[in-house]
Amino acid sequence: MENDQSAILHFSTDTITFDTIFTSIGSITKTLTVYNRNNFDVKSNIALLGNSVANFRMNIDGIAGNSQTNIEIPAKDSIFIFLEVTIDPSSSNTPYILSDSLVFTTGTKKQDVDVVAWGQDAYFHTANAYGDIINGTDTNRFYYHLLDCSQPWTNDKPHVIYGYAVVDPGKTLLINEGCNVYLHNNSGILVGNPFLEASGGSIKVNGTFGNEVTFQGDRLDPWYKDIPGQWDRIWLMPGSIDNEINYAIIRNGKIGIHADTIANNNPTVNINNTIIENMSSIGILGQGANITATNTTISKCGQYAVACNIGGTYNFTHCTFANYWDYNYRNTPSILLNNYYEGADGNIYVRNLNAANFTNCIIDGNLSTEVSFQEQELGTFNYTFDHCLIKLDPTISTDITHYQNAIINQSPEFVSNTESDFHLTQNSPAIDAGKTTSFLDDIEDNPRSNPDIGAYEFVE
Repeated sequence: MENDQSAILHFSTDTITFDTIFTSIGSITKTLTVYNRNNFDVKSNIALLGNSVANFRMNIDGIAGNSQTNIEIPAKDSIFIFLEVTIDPSSSNTPYILSDSLVFTTGTKKQDVDVVAWGQDAYFHTANAYGDIINGTDTNRFYYHLLDCSQPWTNDKPHVIYGYAVVDPGKTLLINEGCNVYLHNNSGILVGNPFLEASGGSIKVNGTFGNEVTFQGDRLDPWYKDIPGQWDRIWLMPGSIDNEINYAIIRNGKIGIHADTIANNNPTVNINNTIIENMSSIGILGQGANITATNTTISKCGQYAVACNIGGTYNFTHCTFANYWDYNYRNTPSILLNNYYEGADGNIYVRNLNAANFTNCIIDGNLSTEVSFQEQELGTFNYTFDHCLIKLDPTISTDITHYQNAIINQSPEFVSNTESDFHLTQNSPAIDAGKTTSFLDDIEDNPRSNPDIGAYEFVE
């Protein structure tokens, strides 16, 4: 075998970069391709070198080890090197960097590829309790993190949730402005404990404009930036009342806010100045709930932006529902109104839709109609669209009882629905077309004089 002891190798990149990795959480796998463009076989010693090498794991064509010798690369061929990183817990509350080198020694020739990882410490919420789910003769143990709730969550470090974090009845989880909450795959927040007979529990999200509270998946690699379905949901369990979500950004999950309830006169949740986007299923799911939302935008949902399901009371003011879902085919409209459900016995059970009031709202998307009416005539089915811009089936009767000063099937003229920029352009029919309400500022704290329809006031 001919073997030049100073042969040059070529690489698919000169730097392998891992974006922010939370301490103790493994990263994605990065791949480096090493090319031997010589006309002869080459053997090389390959090693990870540096002060933080213990954080990295290397695998070369199926062989694990951070230092490997006599790795043969056939002539005009290549090998694959797979790298992962785990950041050890650190006392640092700010992002920090690990920088090492992947060194190739081929005879007397040395070459290297930089390996860089950004790390950050965080508060981790992992399983510390469990409950048993009994199904006939089978018992499944469900592990979850029972939240302390004695102190508010602050923004000094991110919060990372593994599995489900649970707020017990009688407790309130306070999340202060600027907090970043990252949820692992299939993780979520349960407000109320399904394993206790008592009901209740609350969450209060206290973001501010420019310092919002963000909920998103824990994969921070650029490829995951806009990928839906990375975590489960914020679930307000039956009996959970007086929840508040102010200035939040909720993105890339399955369901943004799932509000179940039982009969009560308290609001299930008030949502204000909030953005919900890139949900693989539903933005807001109400199940017989009492929900109020103002200055809120919901976009890119695989099913519904808002589902007012099995009755309830709903009030939406100055909201923008713009469902331009482009990951696959969507056959459900942006808004669902429903006042019944089908039981396991096959019977239909009525649940009154006491109110579904939309005031100064935009309802738009890439379907021909963006509202679905599922009415059981034996039950109450109250809804109004007051000064709204709506995309509707043109055969639907827009009578004065349900539609007041509505703009039907006109384009809202967003700046860019493909880029999720739902500000209005100067040609929008929504400008100055709203009615005066008690909400005098828009989602970006711009004052409303002659109110525009939607969450955003047009600003010259």
